[in-house]
Amino acid sequence: MTGIRMAIAQPTITADAAANGKQVRSLMRKAAAGRARLVQFPEGMLSGYAKEQIADWSQVDWDTVRAELEQIMALAAELEIWVVLGSAHPLTPPHRPHNSLYVISDAGVLIDRYDKRICSHTEITHFYSPGFEPVVFDIDGYRFGALLCVEVNFPHLFSQYERLGVECLLLSAYPVDVGFEVKARAHAAINCYWIAMSLPGQTVDLMPSGLINPAGIYTTQVAGQSELAFATIDRDDPTVTGPLKHARPWRAAATKGDIYRSRAVTDPRSSNRTAL
Repeated sequence: MTGIRMAIAQPTITADAAANGKQVRSLMRKAAAGRARLVQFPEGMLSGYAKEQIADWSQVDWDTVRAELEQIMALAAELEIWVVLGSAHPLTPPHRPHNSLYVISDAGVLIDRYDKRICSHTEITHFYSPGFEPVVFDIDGYRFGALLCVEVNFPHLFSQYERLGVECLLLSAYPVDVGFEVKARAHAAINCYWIAMSLPGQTVDLMPSGLINPAGIYTTQVAGQSELAFATIDRDDPTVTGPLKHARPWRAAATKGDIYRSRAVTDPRSSNRTAL
């Protein structure tokens, strides 16, 4: 098998961090049994997501969140699987938590954390502190990046990851409208990389979780109320030769602009835009 095999989770999130952690570990075991190298979970999976499961941070037992996270890290090492896990990340009081994705290696090490940079109006006003940095990491020679939910509306975040050499963007979310899928597919096609979407079971009526290829086409979807699907990212797949080998390099050159500046002309019929 070429490429890298991943699992995309679509679990139902609860307000109980212990129940969420148990569900995460169950799906990790299924992902490992299916030979996945990485398993991705939705936004807010461990702690619960603000506005949905969480009305106030005083409802969250942070000691339980931490204990569950430590068990998940230990299991990642045991199963030798990478985990990208959505959760609120507590800060020092009185600061509000980040809305985060924990990146846990197959050695059970928390190697990085993506903190949502562009929070919604309600999130930034009442619930979360913003982050400010992109996150990239490599697994078996493939480069991944991470974004969260409402950030789907900000193209510059997706193009930044293209410039950082990302081949698969992990987009974990808790979507509220069907337009989310259209935007995600467009970003995949425009930037010529895979986008993996992990969404909660609560939003299956809007769209499925799944993997979108660099042509903007779903290659895998989580079926119905299922909780997990497997997908393979393979840069040598002939069906994505056009986007990866031709379109992406050309668009990078076009964005740089030298091919146009070298062909600039000095001509009054060019500079006079009202000439017939």
